[in-house]
Amino acid sequence: MKVIGVTGGVGAGKSTVLQYLEEAYGAEVILADQVGHEVMEPGTQAYQEILSVFGISVRAGNGRIDRRVLGDLVFGSEQKRRELNAIVHPAVKREILHRIEQAEVKGTNLVVVEAALFLEEKYDEFCDETWYIYADESRRRSRLRDSRNYTDERIDQIFRSQKKHEEFLRRCDQVIDNNGTAEDTCCQIDKRMKR
Repeated sequence: MKVIGVTGGVGAGKSTVLQYLEEAYGAEVILADQVGHEVMEPGTQAYQEILSVFGISVRAGNGRIDRRVLGDLVFGSEQKRRELNAIVHPAVKREILHRIEQAEVKGTNLVVVEAALFLEEKYDEFCDETWYIYADESRRRSRLRDSRNYTDERIDQIFRSQKKHEEFLRRCDQVIDNNGTAEDTCCQIDKRMKR
């Protein structure tokens, strides 16, 4: 079984790559963001730890964590953000590793892991190779304006918080240039997958 990590800046088009790998190569795709939501569900260890650290005020009427309330609590507080990350990030990593193990037991040939904080959380350590999905800043800005209705101010804020292009290049094994058409991107993927 092969495990490929997929990373890149917001708006680079990682979703397009993931969808193609799933459809064309039968990849099992694991999205760290989605796993992050799941590990905070009632009954999980992370859920209990969050309530213990941040109090029951972060619990919504349905018993789930109210992400808006929790977000407001940690926004602007580096200490609280670190406390939340110390709970959630290890739980996400454990669950991803568990899912990779399950995929191997099922006989899955290809698992693809995507994470916003892929390099920061050292997910590359358990992947066979890491792909950097690259699109230039102007294209990413355009995509974020069109698909998510982000303002330039919001985009600037996100870009400042993300890894720089040079670090992605330094730490990733493969660059998929997603500046062209979807067909161009798929051709690059096909070439890589044939190797």
